[in-house]
Amino acid sequence: MRLRNTALTASLLLGNTRRLYNHHISAPKFMASSGVQCSLLVLCGKSPAENETAKAIKMSNTLKLPNDGEFSLALHSELDKTVMEGSFQVHSYMNSLSTDQFGRLLIWSQLLTSTHDVVSHCFCELPIGTVCVADSQTKGRGRSKNVWESPLGCLMFSFTLQMEDGRIVPLVQYVVSLAMTEAIKDICDKNGLPCIDVKIKWPNDLYLNGSKVGGILCTSTYKSQKFNVSAGIGLNINNEKPTTSLNTVLRELSTGAYQFRREDVLATFFNKFEEFYRLFVNQGFQTLEELYIKTWLHSGQRVVVQEKNEDKVVEHVVTIQGLTSSGYLLAVGDDNQMCELHPDGNSFDFFNGLVRRKLV
Repeated sequence: MRLRNTALTASLLLGNTRRLYNHHISAPKFMASSGVQCSLLVLCGKSPAENETAKAIKMSNTLKLPNDGEFSLALHSELDKTVMEGSFQVHSYMNSLSTDQFGRLLIWSQLLTSTHDVVSHCFCELPIGTVCVADSQTKGRGRSKNVWESPLGCLMFSFTLQMEDGRIVPLVQYVVSLAMTEAIKDICDKNGLPCIDVKIKWPNDLYLNGSKVGGILCTSTYKSQKFNVSAGIGLNINNEKPTTSLNTVLRELSTGAYQFRREDVLATFFNKFEEFYRLFVNQGFQTLEELYIKTWLHSGQRVVVQEKNEDKVVEHVVTIQGLTSSGYLLAVGDDNQMCELHPDGNSFDFFNGLVRRKLV
């Protein structure tokens, strides 16, 4: 996964729905009537109930995606086994999943433009908790429309959730970040591996040994008194360029044969996320904040904030202490004045593009 700038997401395909009838499918891509190549979206559920939902989605012909590109829908049970060779192993993922809601209905594709576009554009046609996974994506995007190039070897997925309290919607990206870092630790513990200590770089990046290995993008729309949230994640698992990956670091720490697999990471993420999300919604982010602060890179970090004062640029040195109730950075200046830091809307790193707001 090649990154440009700070943020990230998972990504997907554009298209109109073409119905596939119940026969075994042996090719992962199809040609539309226009002669343009279109992608295959494969639907699968964990239980018979979710598989019935998958059938209903396929037969309803209601999925509509951006730009009216063309795609085909198929059920996992219809596929020839050769289609999935070297691709995402659906059965392995489902066997490791133990959630009640999240991740139980899966949309998989070998090649998409952006998984985030799929779940966000088709939000109302999909059950809450639906996940879309791509082996590769061509137009992954991140925060502030940054580009995330996502080749084979990345775990790239997006999923849906729905929230009622708009005040806590901005905090959900922190729950997603924390669930991923803890999922990786759980896999290490379960398999007797050295700890792969992935850290959180506020607000939505994942770092390992000083290099970016992943990131999160959450977007939301407001409809019928609820916030429809689409959460996208990209994580370097096997692709060690241009930065590093989980398996690259694991090989440096262990001589064992174990390798991280996308299916295990995704299932363990949802198992952890569902647990954290319930705590978050029912008890607030305070229940997770201590663990979050232990996992991020910023406690005690000193930051230079530049502010314009008439025709001059004034620099203030502040020390990060935690998060404010609104989810921005809590910092204290050398004058002991508490302040809140947030991106200026154009750029973000810890030395430029921060805006300071004094707290009473």
